Amino acid sequence: MVTLIQPSTKPAAERRFGIVVAHFNSEITDAMHDGAVQVLRDAGVADVDIEVARVPGAFELPVACRALARSGRFDAVLALGCVIRGETPHFDFVAGEAARGCMQISLETGIPVVFGVLTTDTLAQARHRAHPGMLSGSDGGTEGSAEKVTPRSNKGAEAAKVALEMSALLEQI
Repeated sequence: MVTLIQPSTKPAAERRFGIVVAHFNSEITDAMHDGAVQVLRDAGVADVDIEVARVPGAFELPVACRALARSGRFDAVLALGCVIRGETPHFDFVAGEAARGCMQISLETGIPVVFGVLTTDTLAQARHRAHPGMLSGSDGGTEGSAEKVTPRSNKGAEAAKVALEMSALLEQI
């Protein structure tokens, strides 16, 4: 017989979360931070159980996430950043290493490190993923752009939902 592991019934209010936010592209990352904190608050997590660390950019996220995860104080850690493609391969190195670092920390520590890093081609795409309901053209998109933009939620809020779910699941396991 197959047994399905159910997430813990321990309320979110009894969990602690660390959030690491990159300064680079702060217009985007600040909105993602706000979305993440709101989701955690809505789930019953007290402000004193949410700690925020700021780092210069997405490349620095893993080292701060590692420190938080290893501290033993958190049930999950969120890594929030934004990397926008430019004209050089810098984008690929930064985004790839940030993702690899966050996954490595999760595996090493057993603490979920949720990768909430936007990797977009344009600032307009990033704004759209950080500011729900914002449409291309009203958010700095180029005039005449053929980019189709559909409504999306705040990616920081989505990362917080994942952190809540993963912390509950791992507690039960």
